Amino acid sequence: MEVLKIATAGSVDDGKSTLIGRILYDTKSLTSDKLAAIEKTSKQKGYDYLDFSLATDGLVAEREQGITIDVAHIYFSTAKKSYIIADTPGHVEYTRNMVTGASTSQAAIILIDARKGVIEQTNRHFFINNLLRIKDVVVAINKMDLVDYSEETYNAIKADFEALMAKRDYQDQKITFIPVSALKGDNVVNLSDKTPWYKGQSLLEHFEALDRKDIFNVGTPRFPVQYVIRPKTDEHHDFRGFAGKVYGGELSVGDEVVALPSQTRSKIKDIYFHDKKYKTASRRSSVTITLEDEINLSRGDMLVKAGDLPTVDKQFTATISWMDSLPLAAGNKYIVQHGVNKVLAKVEQVHHKIAPDYSGIDEKTESLGMNDIAQVSFRLNKPIFYDQFKNHRTNGSFILIDTKSNSTVGAGFIS
Repeated sequence: MEVLKIATAGSVDDGKSTLIGRILYDTKSLTSDKLAAIEKTSKQKGYDYLDFSLATDGLVAEREQGITIDVAHIYFSTAKKSYIIADTPGHVEYTRNMVTGASTSQAAIILIDARKGVIEQTNRHFFINNLLRIKDVVVAINKMDLVDYSEETYNAIKADFEALMAKRDYQDQKITFIPVSALKGDNVVNLSDKTPWYKGQSLLEHFEALDRKDIFNVGTPRFPVQYVIRPKTDEHHDFRGFAGKVYGGELSVGDEVVALPSQTRSKIKDIYFHDKKYKTASRRSSVTITLEDEINLSRGDMLVKAGDLPTVDKQFTATISWMDSLPLAAGNKYIVQHGVNKVLAKVEQVHHKIAPDYSGIDEKTESLGMNDIAQVSFRLNKPIFYDQFKNHRTNGSFILIDTKSNSTVGAGFIS
């Protein structure tokens, strides 16, 4: 079954957790004991409604403060799709958490409180979705029940957000506006008769109708080798296959490929998935590939189509989302993990800090603090094979690892 990962974003009390809880409730995805616990806790708090945020806010601090702090992943399925919703915090001090949650998503929901409209945090949420090249974004204008389901209010917020859209640099994004009430369930799973002026789909109907080709960024085939398979059995005495995952496009039997970094050429002989052979490996499929020629390939090397090579270099510039309490500064050394490759990198220059609310850049910055986003140049101790992030989400992204603590301290998107 097709899996769709959705990232959520919204400011304090915009209703992200309630929205997700409502989806789980209306799709009958809550277990009976979970539902009973929500009913009991809602009564204890004196609510005359079910507090659906309890379905997702798992930390004690989240329940006490009524906010989302950590990234929670919620799983549910319909007859058409399986869904993973990344419930990410929207506050400025948790920007790193939002980047983490949205980095692997194909779609996003940005919540706006109908009483407040577009605020500074909305700019930040849209900036991150734009930065991460999320192709399908739903702007859910929530709490419509508190503004009497006003079409005028909805249109005013929509116009403000469309003005914000003019600032983006990623034009392939599809933006859909939906008026909802997460608490009451209007236009979340089912269309509401309280908004007769709205002629679109409900939130879930929108995601159910999404086609794969509309949400995945088109790239070129990249096959990083994760493992070399040599069974050395009597049945497969001379078998030598390369296991990995296909990113960005398709690879087929007979395709001429180039092995990196050796630049050796060969052709794809067979494509296996377990004990079955296939003519074509589709994007995001994990397969084993054999080649017509005996060439030297090992973990960390890459197969690409001839005439469609990535950049092979020991330096690059990237947009960095910094996630550590210790600052990033010129001269610092980190491990760059790019796919299955790990290389030592030195920070050459911090070019400028980027304000994620579209207010501009700061060219005087020399270091990055937690949750900062900036343009940074690196020099590596050996070449990697990369694409620009705007052209290839997988092969254009990486993480930074602290050499001493081995902690992940940053995420990068190659320019």
